[in-house]
Amino acid sequence: MNAIEVVSVSRVYQKYSARHRFQTFKSALLKGDFFKSLRAEELVTALDDVTLRIPAGMTFGVIGENGSGKSTLLKVVAGIAKPSRGAVAVRGKVAALIELGAGFHPEISGRENVFINGIMLGLSKREISRKFEDIVRFAELEEFIDAPVKTYSSGMYMRLGFSIAINVNPDVLLIDEVLAVGDASFVPKCLDRIDDFRRRKKTILFVSHDLATVEKICDKVAWMKSGRVRALGEPKRTIDLYLQDVADKKEAEFSRRREEVDLEHIPAEEGRREARWGKREVEIRRVALRSLRGEPKHVFSPEEGMVIDIEVHARERVKDFVFGVGIFNSQGVSCYGTNTHLEEFRPRAIEGRGRVAFRIDRLGLVNGTYYLDVAVHRADGTPYDYHRNLYSFLVSSRHKDVGISRLPHRWRFSPSVKMLPPRKGR
Repeated sequence: MNAIEVVSVSRVYQKYSARHRFQTFKSALLKGDFFKSLRAEELVTALDDVTLRIPAGMTFGVIGENGSGKSTLLKVVAGIAKPSRGAVAVRGKVAALIELGAGFHPEISGRENVFINGIMLGLSKREISRKFEDIVRFAELEEFIDAPVKTYSSGMYMRLGFSIAINVNPDVLLIDEVLAVGDASFVPKCLDRIDDFRRRKKTILFVSHDLATVEKICDKVAWMKSGRVRALGEPKRTIDLYLQDVADKKEAEFSRRREEVDLEHIPAEEGRREARWGKREVEIRRVALRSLRGEPKHVFSPEEGMVIDIEVHARERVKDFVFGVGIFNSQGVSCYGTNTHLEEFRPRAIEGRGRVAFRIDRLGLVNGTYYLDVAVHRADGTPYDYHRNLYSFLVSSRHKDVGISRLPHRWRFSPSVKMLPPRKGR
């Protein structure tokens, strides 16, 4: 039996233009544009023919970029918003954690809000009184429960809302990204309680940008984009499809910004990190970043390799020349640098056009944006053409290492140290 059924649901909002807003009712009448100002400029489709069937007892995740329709879907399932088309059916008692502070009255105390929210979720006053101490204890708000909730931090809002939702013992729990504001000690408590709900075969609809948590707790995942379900299925596969789409989008952005750098017109902005200098007896005409297969590329994983393709031109025959490459992170820290002189190549001559390729078989860098120095100079360091940070690329992965480099490594534990292995696919 399905606990949640969303059938061919669309949700359309009206978008109004800022230029048609009026300051007062009187000014609108005097200008004669009252009814024009109330007319929608365009329609925005937040959900577009979405169909989902979630069996009872399943933990179902929804992922996607901001504006993809995830929160609108939860609001429609919770009954907060009505679909423009289609039908939604939810079986059982529903508790929703959709927005921070939703359902709380800011002027009254946390104690009074607990009772109001409990009644809204279908509990009697006697049932709330019986659960009240558990709610407050789980939320860790014993000292603040009688203070107006307008004095609460975002984390306190989340703790109280989550505690109420789980203590009313719902059949269906809807969670939308509220765990993102929880502190390091409280979030594990929430995840433990979600695991308890899963063991008790409760239905959970979980929306989050925390892909590691989604993969860990969800039985099935839907990826949404532009109001539509683009993929649905096993968590690892669906998350990988989403990450590939994000990588493709980043690749397109980097391509637009960096694929063709105008080397003749580098703006001289104060504080700008990019620069170029040298008399250009040997000139760097073009630099391109490529995959190991030779395809233009700007977004890499740590396991991938990269080729830096350099086109050069010598105006006349030159015998003293060195090619060098440096990689820097976004803080300006040197991650790696080398040149043909350090590696004891012996130059003979260069004249006219030429090409140099610097191949890295495995990047091994942690997540982040990186900048390249590319140069050609004499053996004594005198530059012919030095390009400082004119080219950039992105390293993106699900690893959470810190530092500069992701070193190949393994963990080993003695029999007395009990440790579960990472989930498959990590």
